[in-house]
Amino acid sequence: MQATSDQFLRLIKIMDELREKCPWDKKQTIDTLRHLTIEETYELADAITENDWKGIKEELGDLLLHIVFYAKIGAEQNQFTLDEVIDGVCEKLIIRHPHIYGDVVVKDEEDVKQNWEKIKLKEGKKSVLGGVPKSLPSMVKAIRLQEKSKQVGFEWDNTLQVWAKVEEEIGELQEAVKSGELDKMEDEMGDVFFSLVNFARFLQVDADSALERTNKKFISRFTRMEAAAQKENKYLHDMSLEEMDALWNRIKKESIT
Repeated sequence: MQATSDQFLRLIKIMDELREKCPWDKKQTIDTLRHLTIEETYELADAITENDWKGIKEELGDLLLHIVFYAKIGAEQNQFTLDEVIDGVCEKLIIRHPHIYGDVVVKDEEDVKQNWEKIKLKEGKKSVLGGVPKSLPSMVKAIRLQEKSKQVGFEWDNTLQVWAKVEEEIGELQEAVKSGELDKMEDEMGDVFFSLVNFARFLQVDADSALERTNKKFISRFTRMEAAAQKENKYLHDMSLEEMDALWNRIKKESIT
């Protein structure tokens, strides 16, 4: 623990020195750092998806640097200090875990989540959905909205009901397509996506991870298709759809066997 404390203090010292002496670091604001922080978060997400522990370690370090950087700027603006940031999260953890630091009894993780939502409302949040960031990617936001609403009992009873809703939404999308109205099609398409996310959640499948898995599979097969075409001295843009489809199916079969 002492070694960890020493390394943390070393990081703070380096941040102080960079903020004072480095032209780039001196210029940064919370606004200029924002997009970099988002990028670092996605890089961590990529490392986690790839189960790349070396990458996870590196990206956690980058994110920790950003936290210290924001705290440094906050102190300069007389808004908050790093000590206040750390103390704040410690107090929040204690308050939101009364089953550990109090006398509340829970049966499982669902009880824990429900307690969290009750505590947040007592803290002043007007809605159980209030903690879902507006800037979350739409797929992840849909998952979080459904998880949040579940905590107050707004939930289907079983998977069959959820699938029936998916089929209902698909039917409404088909009707919208027949109408030819773009706005209506977009609205119904969103409902289909939302209901499929819900179905995935009932199957205990992470919808975002599932889609990313398909994205990676597509990238892998498409790039292999490009390479296979080049071996035959061909380029995809010169091939017919039928030729590409045949090549795609060959690559797909090879990836299965």
